[in-house]
Amino acid sequence: MFRVGMGYDVHRIVEGRELWLGGIRIPFFLPTSEGAEKGYGLLGHSDADVLIHAICDAILGAANMRDIGYHFPDTSEETLDMDSKIILKKTIELVAAKGYRLGNIDATICAERPKMNPHIPQMQQCMAEVIGCDPDQISIKATTTERLGFTGRQEGMSAYAVALLIHS
Repeated sequence: MFRVGMGYDVHRIVEGRELWLGGIRIPFFLPTSEGAEKGYGLLGHSDADVLIHAICDAILGAANMRDIGYHFPDTSEETLDMDSKIILKKTIELVAAKGYRLGNIDATICAERPKMNPHIPQMQQCMAEVIGCDPDQISIKATTTERLGFTGRQEGMSAYAVALLIHS
C-alpha cells in the first residue's frame, strides 16, 4: 500500500541566528545600509529548519499521524533549540513503528537568498544519512517568489514537501 502526504512550513528571517536547511548550516549574510554585512537565520523554537519541518509534516501526513507540532510541540522544553535532524529521525521511527518506510520525498524551498543550489547535494546526503535511505530518494528544489510577498521582501522562508510512504 502506498500513502502520500504533503507538508508546508514557514519561518521568519531574523538577525543573529544561524541558518539551518536540510540539516546543514548555510552561511547567510545580508548587507546593511552602512555597507557592512550581518548574519541571519530563521526564528523558531527548534533550529527552525523549514525544509526538514515541511518534510516531517509530509511524512507524518502520509502515515495519518497528525503533524510535527503534535509530536514535537513548540511549548516543550525538550524541543527548545532542538536539532531538526533529531526530529526527522524520530519522525522516521514513528512511521516505521506503524509499518511504513520511505518511498521518496520531493521538496521545494522558497527563498530569495541565499542561493540554495550549491547546497542541495549536501542537504540530500545529510537527510539520507538520518533517514537511512539513498540520497536519490530525496529531491530538493529551490525557487524565489520574484520579490513578491513576505519571501520576496526577505522577511521569511517557506518550504513545501510531498512524501511517499510504502507499507511493509
